[in-house]
Amino acid sequence: MDESLWERCVEFHGHACPGLALGFRAAEGACGILGVPFGRTGDEDLVCVSENDACGVDCIQALLSCTVGKGNLLFRLVGKNAYTFFDRGRGRGVRVVARDLPGGMSREDSIRYVLEAPFGDLFDSMEPRFAAPEKARSFGSVACSECGERAREDLVRLDGDRKLCLDCHKGYSRSFL
Repeated sequence: MDESLWERCVEFHGHACPGLALGFRAAEGACGILGVPFGRTGDEDLVCVSENDACGVDCIQALLSCTVGKGNLLFRLVGKNAYTFFDRGRGRGVRVVARDLPGGMSREDSIRYVLEAPFGDLFDSMEPRFAAPEKARSFGSVACSECGERAREDLVRLDGDRKLCLDCHKGYSRSFL
């Protein structure tokens, strides 16, 4: 394990914890499977779709340069400790899903276990469940007819001849869900 990369994650996140360690190992393992350098920064060819918004995501941001702003960090929030990584340049992807950690360990022992255990003891890896998302696009903005604030054009709703942001739009549903 590269201690300097782990320390970069801890500094970015603010503290060491088992969740951060799992994100570190998920990123490390996915890079190994995809054949991309671990700890790289830069382009948007590497994409992560995270199924959670927990601590581990910070490692993915800090080490792989996947960010929401660049559009190469996306969330599919289903509450699973799972990540799907895509290397757009090579047309490859992998989904990694964390296994349960052994119980009865202290916080520090859990961190050490996650950082030292073989990848296969921590994660199941499999083919992605979906295709790589398209690259981020730029959109224009539209002034809301109600509040006057500008919103991204693809997120504005039409209500008669009025253009409404999502905050001002009164949705309509006949669903019982």
